[in-house]
Amino acid sequence: MKRRRFLQIVGAAALCGTGARAATWQGRALGAEAGITLRGGALPKETLAHIRAELARIEAVFSLHQPSELTQLNATGRAAVSPALRAVLDEALMVHEATDGAFDPSVQPVWAALAAGRAPAALRHRLHDIKIGHDIRLAAGQALTLNGIAQGYATDRIAALLASAGYRDCLINIGEFAALGGDFRLGIEDPEAGILGQITLRAGRAVATSAPGALRFTDGQGHILGPDGQRPRWSSVTVEARTAMRADAASTGFVLMERPAIERAKARLGLGPVRLVDAEGGLVTL
Repeated sequence: MKRRRFLQIVGAAALCGTGARAATWQGRALGAEAGITLRGGALPKETLAHIRAELARIEAVFSLHQPSELTQLNATGRAAVSPALRAVLDEALMVHEATDGAFDPSVQPVWAALAAGRAPAALRHRLHDIKIGHDIRLAAGQALTLNGIAQGYATDRIAALLASAGYRDCLINIGEFAALGGDFRLGIEDPEAGILGQITLRAGRAVATSAPGALRFTDGQGHILGPDGQRPRWSSVTVEARTAMRADAASTGFVLMERPAIERAKARLGLGPVRLVDAEGGLVTL
């Protein structure tokens, strides 16, 4: 299975305002391209070191490709509850409920089977079956993937780190986008239809795009899976929200949902505009 990287939201689009010089840092985090655009100067080495250290801590919680809290939880069915893992699971459960179960990180056993070229078994347990107390316990045979929410969490964490250090006018992209202190124009791109237009991401807001075609299994199936075998209904979904974590999780679940259900979940979660691109390249904004 080969990963194709689509830049669904083009951070290189023109910045709002004129005459503002910007410096950009680029790297990788949680398996995706990452970057920070700062107007009016560059990030000093000390700040970059803090960013890299924070990203390393986040990887140590959520990575599925190296030892982490999540890999331990999936292997043993039990793990200690770190603040980061609790925050993401609490948000995941909220979005799970608001999307009537469409967003469900417990699809990991299905995902792993398809990635290995095997026919997956039906899921026996869902996200709401996990037990969270002093530790986290999974049901027998249950495993989680937090790829549909952890990039949003990482984006929010780096935005908070920069804000606490006094930085303003930043565009943070750790897989999803957040605007700090200023407004930024971003181009919306769909993997199949191409660039569809631009939006203005206001200061203090975040945006995330989910697209099944960004990664496909060897049989051609998109990587966003439903717990009941749902197939994607949209080529891509772009969601604006107060936090990147919520935008990330909602966009993942919305890919699998009909428009009326998306409208209900949008209201429940207090989201901003939701942009849906269908298989023919048609764009609908809710």
